[in-house]
Amino acid sequence: MAEAHIPVDLLNPGQVFACLGFLEATDVVLGDAEGGFDWRDEADVKFCLRAAGDRNPFEVVLEFLAEAEPKRCGPVGYADPPTKKGKKGAGEEDEDQDDAETETGGTSLELTETFPAGKGDRMALPIRFGGGNRPTVELGHWADGSSRESFKLYAGNRSADKIARAMLRGARRKATAKQKTKGQLGELKTKGIAQLWQEERANLVERPFHVLTPMGGSFNFDPRGAWTAIDAGYSPNKQKHAVEASPVVEFLAAWGLEHARPEEFGTRQVRYGVWGTLLPPILARAALTGAIPSLPMKHFRFELDLSGKNKVATFSHPEQHP
Repeated sequence: MAEAHIPVDLLNPGQVFACLGFLEATDVVLGDAEGGFDWRDEADVKFCLRAAGDRNPFEVVLEFLAEAEPKRCGPVGYADPPTKKGKKGAGEEDEDQDDAETETGGTSLELTETFPAGKGDRMALPIRFGGGNRPTVELGHWADGSSRESFKLYAGNRSADKIARAMLRGARRKATAKQKTKGQLGELKTKGIAQLWQEERANLVERPFHVLTPMGGSFNFDPRGAWTAIDAGYSPNKQKHAVEASPVVEFLAAWGLEHARPEEFGTRQVRYGVWGTLLPPILARAALTGAIPSLPMKHFRFELDLSGKNKVATFSHPEQHP
């Protein structure tokens, strides 16, 4: 068994969800995973992972994500609806987003007999990645058709596929005519996990949530990249200004919410818990909601802010429990 830890900000809900994502991913990639939080030093809170094998589990997961090539996943019989004249196609960004392409530019679609929702929505199709000598993973909590809240924060003409690809592979400006004739991609606009893995591998393994990069669209889990036009005083998108956040947080938070949800109540109020002992994924999912009172726990609350059609996570504050 190998064990490692990383720093985490418990007041950043995206980082907490991403810790659960690391635990889920480690269990898939390595097996026998357990994870939990260590807040004995409040100035240096850590998330700890233990898993089968002798490699750092954070390193293994990040390497897996850096090599991942996501594909859209739809129900049997699904086909993308035709694009209406004057409307952007599947995977295009909101009107206030820069035009950009993912590194691969692909929009391949795989059909499956098991699908979380009653029908496919081109903006909310799940993604699938892995395969070959890697485990196959399917993520799509944002398309959950069950009675539980999907916790889908992004909205508008932004596809989960394009967001996920940007978080993993980066996004590029549209290729010029000259670049297209040479079979080249456009210039890199924003970096994803793949580029950060190549450029800052050691730092990424040691402090994966603290390696920030300018980003465009995201799943809106990392409050460091969240903004509203009122708070910022202007619209960063309309002025072509990127906001720095963590693609690791964004992508792994989405993975962490695949089988768990924080508790939503009131008007856009959200509550989550962190646990102070190592747990396997099946128990950690329940602990996120505070559903195991016998555990050493800390509880936090935050508000979902609004940015146009999107909901965005904000920083949380601790709750006092008897």
